[in-house]
Amino acid sequence: MLFVDATTLRLFPPLRCAWAFRGQQAEVRVSGRNAKRVLFGAINPRTGHRLVVARRSMRQADFQAFLRHLRGHYPGRPLWLLLDRAPCHEALKSRQLAARLGIELLWLPKQCSELNAVDQGADYAERWFLGLTPRQALRKAGALSHAFWLKEFV
Repeated sequence: MLFVDATTLRLFPPLRCAWAFRGQQAEVRVSGRNAKRVLFGAINPRTGHRLVVARRSMRQADFQAFLRHLRGHYPGRPLWLLLDRAPCHEALKSRQLAARLGIELLWLPKQCSELNAVDQGADYAERWFLGLTPRQALRKAGALSHAFWLKEFV
């Protein structure tokens, strides 16, 4: 049995805050990139073995690629996935592919994603991020680099 979940990572420009003198428009430099990656992940709750696949979106074709990846890592063995009811998981073609691959999909109750052990990893990541000192956070964000693209503004 594997616990399965997905998360979306986005690279948004920092548009949420800026300062300027009263009456003057704040200049906000935008990188022009709004990159997004979706990480599909699985963890074996007995062994801790993890698999992650990065995709550009969270559509049924992306989830199906993840199913094939999982089957490739667990060939010839029964495979049960405990997962939420995301649209890409519940799509007819996803369920049909899982059946063809011999993968049993076990559904979490709606609105209970906290039951998924992969969700605990997200909680850990959030605690880690918020537990950084301000200096550590700036270093991890690259804001202390000599090449930081907003260096002249910070």
